[in-house]
Amino acid sequence: MEFETVIGLEVHAQLLTKTKIFCGCKSAFGGEPNSRGCPVCLGLPGSLPVLNRAAVDMAIRMGLAVNCTIAPKSIFARKNYFYPDLPKGYQISQYDLPVCEHGKVAIEVDGQTKEIGITRIHLEEDAGKLVHDQDADSLFDVTPLIEIVSEPEMHGPRDAYAYLMVIKQILEYLNVCDCNMEEGSLRCDANVSIRPRGQQRLGTKVELKNMNTFRGVEKALEYEVLRQKEVIETGGKIVQQTFLWDAQSGRTVPMRSK
Repeated sequence: MEFETVIGLEVHAQLLTKTKIFCGCKSAFGGEPNSRGCPVCLGLPGSLPVLNRAAVDMAIRMGLAVNCTIAPKSIFARKNYFYPDLPKGYQISQYDLPVCEHGKVAIEVDGQTKEIGITRIHLEEDAGKLVHDQDADSLFDVTPLIEIVSEPEMHGPRDAYAYLMVIKQILEYLNVCDCNMEEGSLRCDANVSIRPRGQQRLGTKVELKNMNTFRGVEKALEYEVLRQKEVIETGGKIVQQTFLWDAQSGRTVPMRSK
């Protein structure tokens, strides 16, 4: 059986604002842990988040650069889940009415130009570097972020690599993000599935995380596509899961089921 690969990417870009997205605390890499926090960061009772206008401006700038429609009205919502880097127990994000929607970018692969759709660009408050010290304390910081969500229109790891390079170039040119992957200011999650060639319905997707280089994204996708083909060809079924990329072993490792 001949298979077609389908890939969608979620690019997380930390914004180059001087302060955080909902308060006046400084937003910068490094510094003493827990030194840039306030009642708003912690979500304490009575605290009042105030949206950072510079973050909105940067999101709109990126949206215009990738041909998005800019919403005259957008809404923030609480995304409730429990994770060590979320002191509130929820994340302030956008979904139903994001600031930017329905964009596209052009990529070039093997001399051919392709257009990749962008579903949305939304603003959110995201955790920054998380440090666990020897006394079992968790030290955190939070940062303003945009998430750029593509349509599932890439059909191979090379498409994904080319798309990431274009997004990185635009972010840097606009001075929206410094794109330093070592410091975590640019991150990428990938949704990948396979389907019999010619089938319109999407296959069961797997999410890949923990990829801190563009070549790492490409290698992780190559491995995951081969893994999924092997599962199906041996009579198994793909289960919707989140996998981590282990660069040392060169393989994807199950993290949690969906």
